[in-house]
Amino acid sequence: MSKQQLNLRFGVLVLFVLAAAMSRLLPFPPNFSPVGSMALFGAAWFARKRWAFLVPLAALWLSNLVLDNVVYAQYYDGFVWFSNAWVYVAFVLLTAFGMWALRKVTVARVLGASVGAAVLFFLVSNFGVWLTSGMYPPTFEGLMTCYAAAIPFFGNTLAGNLVFSAVLFGSFEWVLSQKPEWRLERT
Repeated sequence: MSKQQLNLRFGVLVLFVLAAAMSRLLPFPPNFSPVGSMALFGAAWFARKRWAFLVPLAALWLSNLVLDNVVYAQYYDGFVWFSNAWVYVAFVLLTAFGMWALRKVTVARVLGASVGAAVLFFLVSNFGVWLTSGMYPPTFEGLMTCYAAAIPFFGNTLAGNLVFSAVLFGSFEWVLSQKPEWRLERT
């Protein structure tokens, strides 16, 4: 594949991830978001591992800038450059998980990875809430209470992963049907 074709493929992947990130600005139910799917999609399709991490992370950060400083501005004092580090920790782990689970992209693997990513995000992000929010006692019981309080939101996380993975992976599969030479192995 020519350098121009590689650059075009890379640009299409970036656009897909940015579009997913910006969809976070739409009025979805709480926790129904493309976050997990962005990590999995980047892990599966960027040819180089560094881009699989950097592009989705940058898109997440940009969408958080808009959300934190426009949509949720009333909850902060001043401009917010970076919020909720535990979401980023979970996101990096989701990307690594996606690299392992989606070495070969199939419908079954995407479904399984979407479910696994929802569980991983739930465990990591709510561990962060327990550890840093002060809302729960710093005990095992406090951690379990935090997880129990988050259960009602898990369904939306899972649904978001399934829907956005179907859209991202399905759309890119359509692109690959038009440009089969774009199906590359990660390096």
